[in-house]
Amino acid sequence: MILVNTDYITGKKFEMIGLVRGTTIQSVHMGKDIMNSFKTLVGGELTSYTEMMNGARAISTKRMADDAEAMGADAIINIRYTSSQVMQGAAEIMAYGTAVKFID
Repeated sequence: MILVNTDYITGKKFEMIGLVRGTTIQSVHMGKDIMNSFKTLVGGELTSYTEMMNGARAISTKRMADDAEAMGADAIINIRYTSSQVMQGAAEIMAYGTAVKFID
């Protein structure tokens, strides 16, 4: 599956199949959440949140690709990501794009 954030794939002609998406809601362990609140006092990267967001993006991307594969797509174009806080220490990540099928 080819994944791009552009509206074209060099050298390929395709027809659009439809919108695909993948989503997940992730949180960090309460102990890590408490430790991160202390870290905000001194500054620095909140690595457990970074890891959580990276994992959530990977899960959302895979779910989006699985959705496209189920539709018979060869690629996804115009991929975008959104995130929103669901509650303290938990975030939703959504990956979405346009599934396409290559034509000769």
